[in-house]
Amino acid sequence: MSSIHLLPDLLINQIAAGEVIERPASALKELLENSLDAGATDIAVQLEHGGVKLLRVRDNGGGIAQEQLPLALMRHATSKIASLDDLQRVSSMGFRGEALASMAAVAHVTLTSRNTYAAHAWKIEASDGAQGNAAPAAHAPGTSVEIRELYFNTPARRKFLKSESTEFAWCEETFKRIALSRPDVAFSLQHNGRAVWQLAAQSLQQRITAILGAEFGQHAVAIEHEIAGLHLYGIAALPAYSRSSRDEQYFFVNGRFVRDKVLMHAVRQAYQDILHHQRHPAFVLFLELPPEQVDVNVHPAKSEVRFRESQGIHQFVFHALHDALSGTMSEAIPSTASTSHEAQAKQSFPSAQQQRMAFGTEQRQASYRLWEEAAVALKQEADNAGWVERRDTHHSSLQENDGYRFAPSILQQPEHPLGFALGQLSGIYILAQNQQGLIVVDMHAAHERIVYEKLKTAFDQQQMPTQPLLIPVTFSADTLNIATVEEEQEALQKLGFDIAPISTHTLAVRAMPAMLKQAHAEAAAREVLHELREFGASRALTERRNELLATLACHSAVRANQQLSLPEINSILREMEQTERADQCNHGRPTWFQITLAELDAMFMRGK
Repeated sequence: MSSIHLLPDLLINQIAAGEVIERPASALKELLENSLDAGATDIAVQLEHGGVKLLRVRDNGGGIAQEQLPLALMRHATSKIASLDDLQRVSSMGFRGEALASMAAVAHVTLTSRNTYAAHAWKIEASDGAQGNAAPAAHAPGTSVEIRELYFNTPARRKFLKSESTEFAWCEETFKRIALSRPDVAFSLQHNGRAVWQLAAQSLQQRITAILGAEFGQHAVAIEHEIAGLHLYGIAALPAYSRSSRDEQYFFVNGRFVRDKVLMHAVRQAYQDILHHQRHPAFVLFLELPPEQVDVNVHPAKSEVRFRESQGIHQFVFHALHDALSGTMSEAIPSTASTSHEAQAKQSFPSAQQQRMAFGTEQRQASYRLWEEAAVALKQEADNAGWVERRDTHHSSLQENDGYRFAPSILQQPEHPLGFALGQLSGIYILAQNQQGLIVVDMHAAHERIVYEKLKTAFDQQQMPTQPLLIPVTFSADTLNIATVEEEQEALQKLGFDIAPISTHTLAVRAMPAMLKQAHAEAAAREVLHELREFGASRALTERRNELLATLACHSAVRANQQLSLPEINSILREMEQTERADQCNHGRPTWFQITLAELDAMFMRGK
């Protein structure tokens, strides 16, 4: 029978290294965080062979005094915390005092540092857990940590490392995460002698654009929400910029990159109505809260956190994102200088709160008449510049609406940001004019969103308006559909349907939701019965409620080549302005675009 015995320090550190230093990227993360904790404003990273052969991080931080260099490489030696109270309100990136000791147990480590008041630097080396003595060295104020031959003394562990390109990719991703978290710090990255990244200290907007590209910033909305000590800021991409993977999702809690289930669930819920289920949103978000409200000591790599009030955090993040994504109906706000990262994000990207449309309240049913309103406007402006003369060279006499540009003030009313209808294009698109220029609307996608939101509201309020059919719509059905109708009458009524069997193989739709079109009664009824049959009433009306209502909305929306009158088109435009998330259809695609007069002038090279 084996006896209990203490493990040697080297083996203890090697075991710890297996948890903390999983691969070169893990070591890079720990070193970059140490540099930030030291107050560095310029950090340089050099890698060879994906960081396995060499990983060097050099900074201009506060440095380490000569007498403390040996402690820096010892296990559980740290300057970050000294008591349990400190641990419960950690504000630094590192705090355990394990990383450098773990690295020294599985690699050749050289630590060179010079603090602000020292005449020169000092260097200490460690390998296989054994340290040398500190010796004088040449180094600018700051610290360099050099790690060579990672896992040289644990070959079994080294075999688990991937190819050079894969390990470098992980290191680069770690570098990008840290660089995004601190745009006020300059970063550089070299691999095998080649410069990969060179980032100067810059604004948050500039850093995000530099790392994720200009297209991300052009399709993003600023997030800015603060309440009761919680502060969420950053940017979130609109559904049009959705991704096939989660490669552009960055969430930071008190400056620390995390992968947290509570936060990610809140994000998914905020996007669920506007993003296809196979696509993923892109975002760079920063959550700040008192350190004592979050526990960062729950994972060896500190990549997971635990919130004291997780439900409250979830709701805070969900509502902040939901509100921002629901109000993005105008152009980006130009960026201006700012002193804080969150202010920069708010000023540099379209802000939902700055962009929210001023919805009209006088005519909630949106029964607008373009030419009637225009006539009233012209009558009121008969004595001033209501008409802007643009004489047609092909006509010698003045004719109404012929040879003159129509410019009544109605087009400048701020409560109608989507303007007023001009007509249809190819039976698919609506063309409208607003103060900025031309609006192009995908009429099916836009109307689908309008109907979908109406259905959701009516269903949630249990006030689904029902329209009895003068002549019931009948269709053939199999025995399962017949049985479903007989068993699920309550669910059908909640959805606004009155369906009844009239024979062993025939069903009749006697009433349906008033928002849907009678022409699609059979298709809508079949969709509802399919959901009830496959998933049961409970699931169909709860967790699959959005999918079901979205399908019904799609059946009811105007179709391609359906001719609409100008009042009908204007009614759609007004309802879009009153509908939440009208920027995207139910599948996350955009519903409209603005083409400004300046862009049109550029197309025709006017002024050149």
